[in-house]
Amino acid sequence: MKISEAIAKIKGYHRGTVQGIPIDQSKSRDQILYGDPGQELRGIVTTCFASYAVIQEAIRAGANLIICHEALFWNHGDRTDWLGDNKTFQDKVRLLDAGGVAVWRDHDFIHSGIPMGDGRWADGIFYGIMKILGWEEYLCGWDGLQPSRFLLSPTTVRELGRELMEKLPLGGIKVIGSLDSPVQKVWFPGFRDNDILKTMEEEDFDTAIVFECTDYTVAEYVRDATQSGRPKTILAVGHFNTEEPGMAYMAEYLPAALGGPVPCRFIPSTDMYQFLIKSSPSK
Repeated sequence: MKISEAIAKIKGYHRGTVQGIPIDQSKSRDQILYGDPGQELRGIVTTCFASYAVIQEAIRAGANLIICHEALFWNHGDRTDWLGDNKTFQDKVRLLDAGGVAVWRDHDFIHSGIPMGDGRWADGIFYGIMKILGWEEYLCGWDGLQPSRFLLSPTTVRELGRELMEKLPLGGIKVIGSLDSPVQKVWFPGFRDNDILKTMEEEDFDTAIVFECTDYTVAEYVRDATQSGRPKTILAVGHFNTEEPGMAYMAEYLPAALGGPVPCRFIPSTDMYQFLIKSSPSK
């Protein structure tokens, strides 16, 4: 099977429509970002970001296709015309060439849905988060195709943060609110800051686990809510850290998508953050 054929099968496995409209593949982010898709497929690596270290590990594993969720060359659309003299760009290209590695981005298609087996579809990234965390039994609501609302066994922000750090895994989490606040009703909202604020208030979520958030919007609201005696919290896990579980789960269903066994493994791009901490306050 050629790499191009494998990519076509993976696209066909996904729902491939957004609000009923087929993804325009000429405008989609899901392009071959580097390499020759006409070569025979030797093996696949899935990851969130095809970092230099991920490419090295993929070559060691004998894979010649990396499926990433985010850009390869640090910009939307993966333009390279501005990178000709960039030495890091040159190093990365040399490494890809040395390993004969092709890189394909799967962003729009995986978010469009993966099959659940009962006629339903789920956003592959958010479904992967749920599977990696083992929270299927706690699922209590969806945002469109995203399984995103959970009713956990009663816990605290501190204990929830420890669970996330262990399972994802993470070097740390930025917390807004009190570490000792009680938690049961949890939401993965994605990006929409103003919507986060509105929904946390109206539906009384204890905690939002966000990709990112803006300091001068929902973060201010959460702090004021906590200080006024109505504790809310945000766990800002990080964009890549939140989406990487979906790419880890992808490695599990790729053989079904490709119609047979194919060497396939997940290589984490890993938590990019390190933390210098002066102290560990309880609030």
